[in-house]
Amino acid sequence: MSKRTLLTLASLLLIFAMLAACAAPAAPAPSEPPAAPAEPTAAPAEEAAPTEAPADAAAPSKLILATTTSTADSGLLDAILPDFRQQFNAEVDVVAVGTGQALEIGTKGDADVVLVHSRKGEDQFVADGHAKERFDVMFNDYIVVGPADDPAGVAGMALAKEAFQAIADAGAPFASRGDNSGTNTKELAIWASIPFTPTAESGWYNSLGQGMGDTLVFSNEAGAYTLTDRGTYLAMRDALPDLAILVGGENLAENQDKVLLNPYGVLAVNPEVHPNVNADLAAQFVEWLTSVEVQKMIGEYGVDRFGQPLFYPSSAQWQASQ
Repeated sequence: MSKRTLLTLASLLLIFAMLAACAAPAAPAPSEPPAAPAEPTAAPAEEAAPTEAPADAAAPSKLILATTTSTADSGLLDAILPDFRQQFNAEVDVVAVGTGQALEIGTKGDADVVLVHSRKGEDQFVADGHAKERFDVMFNDYIVVGPADDPAGVAGMALAKEAFQAIADAGAPFASRGDNSGTNTKELAIWASIPFTPTAESGWYNSLGQGMGDTLVFSNEAGAYTLTDRGTYLAMRDALPDLAILVGGENLAENQDKVLLNPYGVLAVNPEVHPNVNADLAAQFVEWLTSVEVQKMIGEYGVDRFGQPLFYPSSAQWQASQ
């Protein structure tokens, strides 16, 4: 073989060797240490079921009570109404005005029940269809109070009309509620029984257009006589240092004038005439107020403070229990 041929073969063998080296797989690189197994993923906690809020107590019903100022000024309503509110889950809106105005509110259907003391007005309220029935609740009495020095000399008189005549004769200051209340109606009836019609022009007769409490305050400050229910006077007596009871005695038993008895009645407004009223709650109020339990509360009110009740129970249920 020639030398040239041997060189050619050697070159080819070298080329083949180089190609073989390039085609061989690369040695594997040293492997990384295996990764630590992942921590098991905690299962998502189950969402706690939302706690249901306790059901709210039923919203209280609302009763609108139109009443005379004496039931409020004497403190009686503050003493007994919490029991009704608790028993019946009810709010009571008290509108304390004169009896005439309270009956007018009921006539318009703007009250659910009325508690007043003018029997003539109450009977007319029923006759006109604004209530189906009137129920006896309680009574107290009227008294004549005035300045302790008693310029008209009425102290100890047995009858209110005698005292009124003496006051008119003396031209002594007299304070009238002048608000068409039960007390104002009684006062005017006493004047009419003399007979006498007092007027502002006389100079001594003051028609105030105020409730019983304000009228008593005026009388105390002005040295005037006035007719008041005993309950309101006793409740306010500490604030009336210049007034004294002159006619009617120190308690109802000493009152010689039967004209001065003062009965109270309760009337639920008729839903057939006034469909907007809360008739069910009004009926419950009447039943509650005339019940023996509440009548006892009424009869006990004031005894611890004044040594006598401010009101005497008189419902049919109470009478039957005696």
